[in-house]
Formats: sequence, structure tokens, C-alpha cells
Amino acid sequence: MALMEPPAIPVRKAHDGLELPAIGFGTYKVNGFAGAEAIKSALQVGYRLIDSAFNYENEGIVGKAIRESEVPREDIIVASKLPGRHHQYDQARVTIEESVARMGLDYIDLYLIHWPNPSQGQFVEAWQALVDAQQQGIVKHIGVSNFLPGHINLLIRATGVTPAVNQVELHPFFQQNEQRAYDDAHGIITEAWSPLGRANQMLKDPTIVRIAEKHGVSPVAAILRWHLQLGDVAIPKSMHADRQRANLDLTGFALDEQDMQDIAAMDNPEGYTFGQNPHWHEED
Repeated sequence: MALMEPPAIPVRKAHDGLELPAIGFGTYKVNGFAGAEAIKSALQVGYRLIDSAFNYENEGIVGKAIRESEVPREDIIVASKLPGRHHQYDQARVTIEESVARMGLDYIDLYLIHWPNPSQGQFVEAWQALVDAQQQGIVKHIGVSNFLPGHINLLIRATGVTPAVNQVELHPFFQQNEQRAYDDAHGIITEAWSPLGRANQMLKDPTIVRIAEKHGVSPVAAILRWHLQLGDVAIPKSMHADRQRANLDLTGFALDEQDMQDIAAMDNPEGYTFGQNPHWHEED
């Protein structure tokens, strides 16, 4: 398959100069050599943002795909995340170094704290570890995942460094309006994990189906177009090249104001797909 140019999709910019394409490629449960082939396929069809995590147990495969891809390393933004069990400063520093080594790369473009784990009370020292790793040059940009405004305020007060990214659960059933407004006000890019929600349910939702049929596209395309117009970065996942291409093919149509209002009405402020509320959820 010939190397394809990335599609003309919007770019999101953070306060520190980080630029992310509005559609990235998620790698949760993308493992093994088949996973490496899927990631290489995603790069081949035009993805330039690859999202991983220490706890996905696939950093080696992600690095293998990047090293074997025809896409130049400098054109790829690869992200990983620090697990909750390694928030203590020294553990965090070693884990970041392990992530870089597992990928077999000289640096990781974006490194996030995966969850705040507030009961541990160590996410500020984990953040300091990320700040120091950034100064060392082994990570280029740093951010957080599943952090609430109060958590981020603590990081900024303690270190003077604002995250470049906050990756949170975000989809039509859970639209995170207050969190997105906070992120925007601080120059933080909001990334959407689980951008299709519980897909088997959302893709059959009458509102989504009606909007998709109106524009002659799939429900998946309608939802990803909504993310595009909302202003976040969505990171869908697919192992299949044809679906990977389809998830990038979002520029031939646009949702109108009524479509956006109808989807806005679907929001549930407590619409966590897996009940993972950052106020109390703890990640290992």
C-alpha cells in the first residue's frame, strides 16, 4: 500500500506550542505483531498521532511500528502515559525512562499522567517527574489524563507548569462542557478517549442515525465529525485499514447548527461509560 498524505483535518494547538491533528489513532488492546501491523497501516493511511500507555502493555509494539514505518519519525507524534502505581517521584522517573526504552526511540513526543489517583496524594510529585523528564529531553511535551480542574490547579501552583493536554472520556453521551471550557481557558488541548462511547449503543442511537443518514455517512463518521467541530482531538481505534481510512475521511461534509444542537441535547453530565469518575477512580 502506497504511503498516503495525511488528510486536511484541523490542528489543535496548546499553550506550549504543541500541535496535534484533530484525529489520532488509539492503541488500547492493540498488541502483538498484529497490533504493530495495524499501527503501521494507520500511519500509512495518514494518521500522525499514535496514543499508547504503559498499562496498555504495547509500548514495544508501538515503537516497532514507528521504526518500521515509511513515515519519517519527526512527522509522528507518539504519546504514552504513567500508571497510577508509579506516581512516587523516583518510580515515575524510572517508568518514563522505561517507556522510552521499550519504544526503542530517542524520545517520546507526549507523556501524560494516566489518572490522578487522588487518594494517593502523589500526582503532584508525578507531575514534577514529568517536568524534569521534559527538561532532560526524553519527552517533548507533557500532560495529564482524566484530571479535573482542581487537580490541574494543584499542578500549576506547585510547579508553574501547565499541562499541554488533558485526555478525558468525551463523547455525545458525556460531553464534558465544563472541563473543555477550563482546558480552553488554560491553553490545554482536550483529547477524547472513547470518542464513540459505548459504540454498540451509541451507533444505534436514533439521533445519531438520523444525522448520519441526512449526510449520507456512517454513524461513526457523524460522531467523529461532531468531535472535529467541537474542537477536541478524537483518538478512535481500528485494526482494519479500510475503517482507519474512513475514520479520517471527515472533510467532505459538515454538521449544521441543528445537528450540533441535537447532539448537545444528548449530553448526560454523569454519562461515564464505565463509571470511572476521577473524583474517586483509582488506577493501578
